[in-house]
Amino acid sequence: MNQADLTDILERGEGIPIELKRCGNVPEHDTFETICSFANRQGGNILLSMENDGTVVELNEKSLADIQRNIVNRINDPQAFNAPPSLDIEPIHYEGKTVIRVWVPVDAVVRKYNGAGYDRIMDSDVKVETGAQLSAMHIRKQECYSERKVYRYLSKGDLRLDLLPRIREMAVAKKANHPWGTMDDDELLRSANLYLKDYETGEEGFTLGAALVLGKDEVIASIAPAYKTDAYVQHDNRDRYDDRLVVKTNLIEAYDQLLAFTQKHLPDKFFLEGTQVVSLRDVICRELITNTLIHREYTSPFPAKMVIDVDGIRTENASRPRFIGPLTPDRFNPLPKNPIIAELFTNIGRADTLGNGTRNLFKYSWAYGGAQPVLTEGDVFDASIPILKGAASAMGTSFDVDEVIFQMMRDYGYATVPGVAAIADVTERTVRRHISPLVTEGKIIATGTTRDRRYLLPPETDQ
Repeated sequence: MNQADLTDILERGEGIPIELKRCGNVPEHDTFETICSFANRQGGNILLSMENDGTVVELNEKSLADIQRNIVNRINDPQAFNAPPSLDIEPIHYEGKTVIRVWVPVDAVVRKYNGAGYDRIMDSDVKVETGAQLSAMHIRKQECYSERKVYRYLSKGDLRLDLLPRIREMAVAKKANHPWGTMDDDELLRSANLYLKDYETGEEGFTLGAALVLGKDEVIASIAPAYKTDAYVQHDNRDRYDDRLVVKTNLIEAYDQLLAFTQKHLPDKFFLEGTQVVSLRDVICRELITNTLIHREYTSPFPAKMVIDVDGIRTENASRPRFIGPLTPDRFNPLPKNPIIAELFTNIGRADTLGNGTRNLFKYSWAYGGAQPVLTEGDVFDASIPILKGAASAMGTSFDVDEVIFQMMRDYGYATVPGVAAIADVTERTVRRHISPLVTEGKIIATGTTRDRRYLLPPETDQ
């Protein structure tokens, strides 16, 4: 790491992957709590000999080797750590002084320090004290996908094979001459990877994914007892339901039931995109429902929810995150939680390619509800589509690029060329043509380098 990289880290400040710590002749004990929490969450940089505001504290150069040796000895002490984390330690010269950078990568092992697990929440190291928290940490650490687990005694008699003709029809409707159209049941189940061989154990059979997609209700309840989606409406009274639907059936029919529920309780708004009329309600709800079904961690006991209230619609479901925090149009890295289920939904036209669904939410939510979606990744994935009063009515038209620029700045505090392009559904070159005169006229301010450029509203500007 060089000085420029260090400056970039300091500009971002403390957070989930960044911690600044003072350091005397030896590291403080909380340094090792941070190492443990970083290893259990998403890794990150610990910078020793720094104040919280980024000021470098004078470090005795003669202590450099001792400090690094102390860290190495401590993490390899079985009385301190149950398993030694892999670290990269290096001194960096910055502003005429020395900073010790400790890079902590993430891996598949749950670490404990002095017998306790630690997790990284915002900029704090939090002791894990409940079984549910520890279970969530183990789920997050799993390198395998739980949907691939083979159940030796799960048979075709436990599955709703009557759904296969419908799956064939949907696949062919999306893509003419789709190979599933001519396959028999066994061939289709293998092609969809619902019947697999586990090459680690040698076991072969139907998987958890097969049970979720095609299982009979009683089979799903036995294999995944925590699985359900609790959908409810609360308009007038937060203490009771105006309507409620608890879905515990296979994912094919669960999708149908949840979509019908949203169509029953949410207003529709049509959007003219070129010459094509789009139902914004259906587009947005399809993306939300697909996301909560195919990107859920089904081994978690956390119950999934879909709530419709005066503020809009939101979903919550258990996740196994590699990233923690809010997602924005130009800041998300799509990772499949259940790639086999996701691929099946893509084949039958109920899911887009990875990442496009999220982009569609950013693209259409503002036109539907008058505000951008709020998507937050964590052990629980939270997706919220605000609906401002009176917004979801009448006919919308194609996005005005200038409006998107200013709306994005109001929603996120800044706008970026890729973000505006994703929402307005135009090229980045088109966005730059709109931004250039706005900067020249002083209506917006450009900050940052070309690669990381952001655009802000001038002080006291009310667009």
